[in-house]
Amino acid sequence: MKYRSVFDIIGPVMIGPSSSHTAGAARIGRAARHLFGREPNYANIHLYGSFAQTYKGHGTDVAIIGGLLDYDTDDTRIGTALETARNHGMNVQFFEEDAVTDHPNTARIKIGDENDELELVGISIGGGKAEITELNGFELRLSGSHPAILLIHNDRYGAIASATTILASHEINIGRMEVSRKGEGEQALMVIEVDQNVDDSLLSELERADHITQVARISD
Repeated sequence: MKYRSVFDIIGPVMIGPSSSHTAGAARIGRAARHLFGREPNYANIHLYGSFAQTYKGHGTDVAIIGGLLDYDTDDTRIGTALETARNHGMNVQFFEEDAVTDHPNTARIKIGDENDELELVGISIGGGKAEITELNGFELRLSGSHPAILLIHNDRYGAIASATTILASHEINIGRMEVSRKGEGEQALMVIEVDQNVDDSLLSELERADHITQVARISD
C-alpha cells in the first residue's frame, strides 16, 4: 500500500478517541453537509457493523452530527455537536442496524429540509479517511480528500463534453472522474475530483450546461 504522507499512517489531527469511528465519521457527515449545501432540518442516521455496536463510546454519533454542522475533524465543538444541532432545531435520530454490510464501519445518512432530501452511504476506511459509496441511489467512490464536483445529468451524448469543456476553460485540472447511470437514457451522475476548490460562478456555469440538471460540490 502506498501512502501520500505520514498522516495517512498515523491519522489526521482530530478530536478522539478513534480515527476510524470519530474522524472518519465526521468526514462522512461533512461530505453529506457539503453535498446538501446547507444545514439540514433533520438527520436520520443508520449505523451498521462496529459503528452500530460502539458509536456512543467512540463518539461516532457526535462526529457525524459535527460533520453535518460543517465541523472539521479537529474542531473541539464536536463534543457538543448533538446539543448544538438540537438547539438549531435539527431533528436527529440514530438507528442501530443488524444487516451485514461490505464494510464494518458503515453509515447511511438521510438528511433534508422542506425543500429537498439527500441520502448517502459512507464508510470509514481507517486513519481518519472515509469514502462515499452511494448517493441518492447512485453507486460511486468518492474519497472526500480532494475537492469534487458532482453533476446529475440526463444520460445523453454531449453531457460529459459540455462539463469538461467548461472546466478546461477555467484551467481546472481533473484528477479523477467517474460516471454512473440508473439505466440507458435515464438519470446519470458524474463525479469529478479536481485539484482546487471551485467558486460559485463556475458551478452556475455548469448548471447551465447542456443536459446538466443538478450541481453539488465538496470543498477540501
